[in-house]
Amino acid sequence: MKMLMVGAGDIGQRVLAKLKRRDDVVAVTSTPAKRPALKRLDARVLLADLDKPGSLIRLPRDWDVLVHAAPPQSYLTRDQRTRNLLVATDCGASTARCVVYLSTSGVYGDCAGARITEAQALRPHNARARRRVDAERALLRAARRGAFRLIILRVPGIYAHDRLPIARLKAGTPALLPAEDVYTNHIHAADLASITLAAVRRMRRRARPQVRVYHASDNSVLKMGDYFDLVADAFRLPRPPRLPRAQLEAAVSPMLRSFMSESRRLDNARMNRELRVKLQFPTVFEGVAAAAKLLTSHA
Repeated sequence: MKMLMVGAGDIGQRVLAKLKRRDDVVAVTSTPAKRPALKRLDARVLLADLDKPGSLIRLPRDWDVLVHAAPPQSYLTRDQRTRNLLVATDCGASTARCVVYLSTSGVYGDCAGARITEAQALRPHNARARRRVDAERALLRAARRGAFRLIILRVPGIYAHDRLPIARLKAGTPALLPAEDVYTNHIHAADLASITLAAVRRMRRRARPQVRVYHASDNSVLKMGDYFDLVADAFRLPRPPRLPRAQLEAAVSPMLRSFMSESRRLDNARMNRELRVKLQFPTVFEGVAAAAKLLTSHA
């Protein structure tokens, strides 16, 4: 299996670390500083920039699996990076090839706290999510014309021992009152890497369907403020103050305000049934406890 890993950040490197063989992996990054870490993982490293189509000429075209973990650019209403990647890697129709794309659960927008499946309509509320929808649609069009088989992983909030809201808690950033709070969804970075590889295995094992979507989410059912409280308690920090929405919107950043305006509960039954991943951290309770234990032991 010849793998092309586009977007070799934290999740990409975790995926590489789980592979038994890495000599057939080409890891694509636009950041030279990431090259030593990728070399230590025995991957072939290719410096290329999805914002510069000319640099993509060197991308290999004999790949079997493409893991697309690169985020969209932070401007425009569409994901030009994914479009550039599709042009650079196009080798005509090939049902033997497969693509795994790491998207976001933000494509659903606000669902008023409802539990949703992968059949939920896409109603993105912000520019970031609209760019993800554009990327998904570009990949779907290519898959439906036979360029490759496609799995889309819709990913919620990623956390790990170094991806927790510690700074936010130390700053005393407020959360919503429980009655006004939103449901939030999570996945540990280590489990997301396992889910990505499980998706690759499924696509390599099955010729059908041509396209499949999964919620790459753990089993947590938690509101955002309760998550902050959980992290605060685990690290012996003050819990965040709770404010009504009208007051909170003036006290937080536009990005956090955006997150606090969307509420949904992701149903991960399809992922559990078809990908059969045994999550290392089934809920944030196990994941946050493990992070606190790890960081305390290194203190």
